[in-house]
Amino acid sequence: MRVVLPATWRADLMAGAVVAVLLIPQSLAYAMLAGLPPQVGLYASLLPLLAYAALGSSPVLGLGPVAVLALMIAQALGQLPPEVGPVAGALVLAAEVGGVLALAALLRLDALASLLSVPALRGFETGATLMIAAGQLPVLLGSRAAGFTLPDLIASAPQGGWRPVSAAWGAVAVLLLMGARRLPSRTLARLAPLLLLVAAMVVSAFTPAAQGVAQVGALPTLALPLGLPMLDPAVWWQLLPSAALVGLMGFVSSLAVSESLAQRRGEKLSPAAEMRGLAAANLAAALSGGMPVAGSFSRSILLHEAGSRSRWSLVFVAVFMGGAMLMLAGPLAHLPKPVLAATILVAVLGGFSLRPYREAWAYARAEGLLMVAVTVAVLGWSIAAALAIGVVGSVALLIQRTAQPHVARIGRVPGTQHYRNVERYAVECMPEVVGLRVDESLVFTNARGLADAVLARVREHRERVGEPRRVLMLMAPVNHIDVSGLTALQDLHHTLAAEGLRLEFSEVKGPVLDRLKAVGWLEKHDVSLYLSHHDGIQAGEHALRPSLADHDAPGQL
Repeated sequence: MRVVLPATWRADLMAGAVVAVLLIPQSLAYAMLAGLPPQVGLYASLLPLLAYAALGSSPVLGLGPVAVLALMIAQALGQLPPEVGPVAGALVLAAEVGGVLALAALLRLDALASLLSVPALRGFETGATLMIAAGQLPVLLGSRAAGFTLPDLIASAPQGGWRPVSAAWGAVAVLLLMGARRLPSRTLARLAPLLLLVAAMVVSAFTPAAQGVAQVGALPTLALPLGLPMLDPAVWWQLLPSAALVGLMGFVSSLAVSESLAQRRGEKLSPAAEMRGLAAANLAAALSGGMPVAGSFSRSILLHEAGSRSRWSLVFVAVFMGGAMLMLAGPLAHLPKPVLAATILVAVLGGFSLRPYREAWAYARAEGLLMVAVTVAVLGWSIAAALAIGVVGSVALLIQRTAQPHVARIGRVPGTQHYRNVERYAVECMPEVVGLRVDESLVFTNARGLADAVLARVREHRERVGEPRRVLMLMAPVNHIDVSGLTALQDLHHTLAAEGLRLEFSEVKGPVLDRLKAVGWLEKHDVSLYLSHHDGIQAGEHALRPSLADHDAPGQL
């Protein structure tokens, strides 16, 4: 069977070569960060990329081992009994992540990405970044201190000790990597981690400079180990909650990366296809000796900047990774661990910034607090607790924001047919009609508060303008009315009727109007409908009267 390459294969080939250079050291480093042998990271960078290329939709998603998932994987594998090896556990975890995502894709649950709000996601990623950096310091210093949270790490530090020679290797590596970031050539800057690893292996193998420094050690022959993961039900059951969290985090972060780049490139992205592609990639990792994988922001940006035009670039990345496997088995044994730790440290801290916290605090303090809470939970509690806080906090803030529908009293901007909030604009109001604007969909979370919100605005109108006979509700912002919302409208109609007021609608959207007509709601309750709010206002007979707005000049809508 002949393989036909696309017309863009040259651009994809170049992009694949560039990203493979970055993926080689990251695959090794993130596997060891997860507590796995370095070759597992290489295995996770072969067949999973081909699986995603077949089923995914983004031409620039840099798939493979990622730092945040590596930390989650390490915590999950740390809970297994000693008789279950970390490699066997990683294969089970990858299979479960793939299975969870495949089931979610089958049930069309790609909307699960919305469970984790942007503040929660950023708080989690920042906390994981800091924890990863803190966790690499003992390796950098030659210390035996270890832990998945800051309290554990600090508690083990006095017994861990440190080795000056390891610290020297690590410090030099960090300085070289930081200096490489300032190089005028972007190509050299990207090659720096790989060149450093090669140089460290050469120096370690042929000079006594690395004596007393921990090294990666001898690796088995790098041959792709195809086969099924272990089928112990107890292990599968124990890892299932962690797999669900890893799957959720992997999908949310990958989708965020691919969607942002798709918007930048003017391309369309299918969240359902992204979920299928990520599921296939993790299942492929489970069958080929790998670890759970997801999209990397740094590699995705690199694919985009290197000119990737299609998912064939991932195929070429896998080809280059396969070639690297054939050449790395021997040299990797001499790689000093402090140098590998330095590449992780510099890579993860390169994107660290406090700016998202400042922006979130200035814009919405509740979301800023959620971001901080998730970060603190990652550092001081656990990954699972942090994700739970992020999801629950995001949902709680949503419910809190929508528990009371926002209903604005509106009047006409003089000399126009535009209607704005009386509290923000100098407008004119007609005594006989209360103009209201409902600013959100009417659903079960806010329906109970509709009548109270409307009656409060009616009382304001009576006190400031005059005695009304009609309540005209501008419904343009309402995108959906569920059964709870419909019941709330019926209760509102009865409440207004008891006060001698007639309920009327203007500018109802087509899908909402279709549902109301399907049950004959407008006819049943004798509710008038106007094509525009201005038409509804003009249906009255009295002249406009200036409102008692507190502002003399137009404000913001």
